Amino acid sequence: MLARMTSEPEQQFGVGTPDAFQRLWTPHRMAYIQGENKPTGPGAGDGCPFCTIPEKSDEDGLIIARGERVYAVLNLYPYNGGHLMVVPFRHIADYTELDPGETVELAEFTKAAMTTLRTASGAHGFNIGLNQGSVAGAGIAAHLHQHVVPRWGGDTNFMPVIGNTKVLPQLLADTRRMLADAWPRP
Repeated sequence: MLARMTSEPEQQFGVGTPDAFQRLWTPHRMAYIQGENKPTGPGAGDGCPFCTIPEKSDEDGLIIARGERVYAVLNLYPYNGGHLMVVPFRHIADYTELDPGETVELAEFTKAAMTTLRTASGAHGFNIGLNQGSVAGAGIAAHLHQHVVPRWGGDTNFMPVIGNTKVLPQLLADTRRMLADAWPRP
């Protein structure tokens, strides 16, 4: 049972209404909610983060591995620890726009991501998917990206179900290092 701890200033100044909820503050999510770093238009030059990430160092861009046509990068707003994406370097919006080489490398990187997550974190299963278009849930619809979300038995506990909160036990930089070290080498 979680107890709500009311701070003295809340009691003194009546900030908020006392209730039974314990609150975990995740201010980093406000950038996502407000749409920071979303492209301003459909083109590659319109501020697409998936086009600018490869220009950064692996550490600064949270890149796990780079191929010839695609790269693997951690999601800044993960559903679970280790949630990564496989992204083509080329700025395209739709799966059908991939050329044959991109299609193969995207599939190979997805397999490598699964192997890496099993090795590094003991993932029991995965949610893998492409959200095509904003109406289908794509946060950045202008640049194709495939999600690879590791899952563990019992990872849907009371926090997301009752508290609408996800607890992530590791910093993204530490997760990136762990996965980059475990990524299969050719």
